[in-house]
Order: sequence, then C-alpha cells, then structure tokens
Amino acid sequence: MKISAIDAKFEAQKIAFAPITFQAIMAMKNLGVMEYIYNKRGKATTQGLVNDLGLSKYSIEVMLETAEVMDIITLEEDKISLSKIGFFLLRDELTRVNMNFVNDVCYEGSKYLEESLETNKPAGLKVFGEWDTVYEGLSKLEKPVRKSWLEFDHFYSQDAFDSALKIVFADKPKKLFDIGGNTGKWSIKCCGYDPDVNIKILDLPGQIEMAKQNIADHQLQDRIEFHPINLLDTAQKVPQGADVIWMSQFLDCFSEEEILAILLNCAQAASDNTTVFIMEPFIDNQPYDAATYSLVATSLYFTCIANGNSKMYKMSTFKELVDKAGMKVDETFELIGDSYHTILKCSLK
Repeated sequence: MKISAIDAKFEAQKIAFAPITFQAIMAMKNLGVMEYIYNKRGKATTQGLVNDLGLSKYSIEVMLETAEVMDIITLEEDKISLSKIGFFLLRDELTRVNMNFVNDVCYEGSKYLEESLETNKPAGLKVFGEWDTVYEGLSKLEKPVRKSWLEFDHFYSQDAFDSALKIVFADKPKKLFDIGGNTGKWSIKCCGYDPDVNIKILDLPGQIEMAKQNIADHQLQDRIEFHPINLLDTAQKVPQGADVIWMSQFLDCFSEEEILAILLNCAQAASDNTTVFIMEPFIDNQPYDAATYSLVATSLYFTCIANGNSKMYKMSTFKELVDKAGMKVDETFELIGDSYHTILKCSLK
C-alpha cells in the first residue's frame, strides 16, 4: 500500500490514541448522543444535545470534536449528522457485537497482552478471576461480561446454523455428539430440525450446567444428554457411538498441538460410519475486509484473555491437522448461508 509520509503519520496517531477514542465512541453510544444525532436527520445541534440529553456543553463538545476528527460525524452550518461510519457504529450488528465484546471482555485485560505474548498464558484473564482459561470461569463471569461474550460467540455462528443443519442431516444421523456445546443452542436447533435425532453435549462442567438449564427450558431432557469432559486432558476420551461428531467454533479455542490431540481423540471414537463436521470462520477465505480484520483481531483476545495460545486459523492449517489425525476432508462447504463459516466434512482414512 502506497501512502504519503503525512498520511502515514496521521494513521499512526489514530493507533496511538485508539484506546481512548474507542471509549469516547462507546460513551457517545451509551449516553444517547449518536442515537439523538441519527434521529434528528441532519438537524441536530450542540445546544439541542445539551438541552435534551442533560449533559454539559463541555461534555458534548469533547465528544463531538473527537467524533468529527474520526469522520464519525459531519458538521455543516452548525448542523450535526452521522457519517456512514457513524451509521455503522450505531446500527450495524457486527460492529455492535464487536464493540461490546472488546469493551466488556477484552479492554481491561488487554493491558497485559505483552505479558501474554511472552508467556503464552492469558495474563489479562486475572481481571476477572483466577482461572487457567476463560472457559473454566465463563459461568462465573459477571452478567454484563458473560452477555457480551455469549453474544459475540453466537453472532459468529447463528447465521450459519440453518444452512449447517441441511448439511449435517443430509444422511439422517441418529446420534450426534456436540463437542464444545456451550449453551446448547446448536443441540436445541438439531432437535427442532430432526425429531428422531438424539444428542450428547460434551463440554467442561461449568458450560454443561449452563446448557442443562437451556435444555430444561425447551423440555428436551429426554433427547439431549450430557458428558462433562476436559479435552485438554488426553486421558479423558470422547465416547464411541456417534453417527456425527460436531464441532462449531470450538477448535479455534486451542493451539495447533491441542487441536491435533482433540482430533486424534475424535478419531479414536469414530467408526467407519462416523462423520466429523468442523465449522469455523477461517481467516483466509472471507469475502470482505471487515470480516477478515475482525477475525484476525479476535486472535488477540485468545492470546490475552481466553487461553494464551490459540487464534483464528487458516483453512489450510485445519486441513493439515485433519490429515495428521488420520482423517480426510471429504467435502468443503465454504461460507455457508449468509455467514463467515466454512464446514469441513471429515471421516477416517
């Protein structure tokens, strides 16, 4: 990318002040400033914001001046409007979910990113509790933090689920193992899609407890059972008997070495008739820069908060790991539905 020295210096200042300007925009959203400007359709004024929102002129001016240099608002004859960037900050769901996740889950702990890079441990996780990984403490996080975490997790999978169901149930499996089932959202969808399927959710005990409540709320206890397991402990084996082993946005929570160990565990549990489905948002096949940027930046969350050693991966990396685990990729379903996700359909060699 060619860029002049003056423009490069300007871009460098954006990075230098990014942490505090991010908080300024969060404040504009939370205090209703952006919503007010949007609703006024080009007729908002500084004094109107002061009068209607009950904030001081000083506070309004500080936020507006910041937003203007960030190209989030435009000023024309003292009338304030949202720019296209401002519109996406206010109304775009991807942006909303990402901002809340960064603010509630990542922001405070990101101060310890350098330590995490030196130790390959989630040094920033200590702002929430003393756990080895965020997954161990997920059920114990404060509600606003857990809400933002779950919204982030679900946003990057829910648009793929409907298309994924058609792929997974093409051969009418009767027994499906949902590894890393989390809140049980996928398992519940499976039961709604096929009245004959039975599910086993495999996850850490804390996540199992969250899933149990959701399953009970949907009255699916007779079709969904639970198997607490820590797949980082190689002595704990995935049970046999599945027609389908399903892993959605699960393996990216681990290092390459750990992913290989988990795939080997799945391989020992599989028969010649078992299909292993892996659904992931890979960083090397996204159609839009916004998606690629979001996924690459998410790796820093894994480094600092989640576990210290995982990231968002390239599809080519996963295919190599599947091969090393004694399986093969039979079919690749890229960017299914209106989503960021690709499904790898795998089986034993």
